Amino acid sequence: MKSIVVLISGNGTNLQALIDAIEAGQIKGRIRAVISNQADAFGLHRAQEANIPTVVLSHRDFADRLSYDLALMEEIDRHQPDLLVLAGFMRILSDRFVEHYGGRMLNIHPSLLPKYKGLNTHQRAIDAGETEHGVSVHFVTPELDGGPVIIQSRVPVFSDDTAEELAARVREQELSLYPLVVKWFCQDRVKMENGEVQVDGKPIPAEGYAAE
Repeated sequence: MKSIVVLISGNGTNLQALIDAIEAGQIKGRIRAVISNQADAFGLHRAQEANIPTVVLSHRDFADRLSYDLALMEEIDRHQPDLLVLAGFMRILSDRFVEHYGGRMLNIHPSLLPKYKGLNTHQRAIDAGETEHGVSVHFVTPELDGGPVIIQSRVPVFSDDTAEELAARVREQELSLYPLVVKWFCQDRVKMENGEVQVDGKPIPAEGYAAE
């Protein structure tokens, strides 16, 4: 059983998907703690309902990014995680933090990376006239949203879409994709070697795994 720590800032829908998958026996892991930088994050309530320990560590209580990240690292490491999952954690992390968890930190991003790194991805895809959009799960590296992609899921973009409608379509994919990758990690099926992703011991294309 792998030990998992999840970082959140908000509603925690992806956290809930992980909790449900673990409770269903799909993921051979245990969430040891959920940590948020926002005291009012609804995801904390989701964790408490599942009897998962929660911690609030506000970035507002620290002078700069690095001092916050060092305190966050100390809190995370108390739980000795095999895997650190970013589930809507709205903080840019320092290089020191990212390197400390190299190869064992995952993020989910609402675009088909490398397109549309950063925020407002759905409106940007619509404004660019894209016909498809989607979501990517990737390992975290110091480059923002630039870590190697593990898997992507695509959705159509319709001519009359609003950003909210497109976001809802993408979110449906997120809720199945993230638990799948966490499952693979806990099965030792996926890892990062020399900045590249391997699944079942074989390197995969830059756009991610596509066989399942």
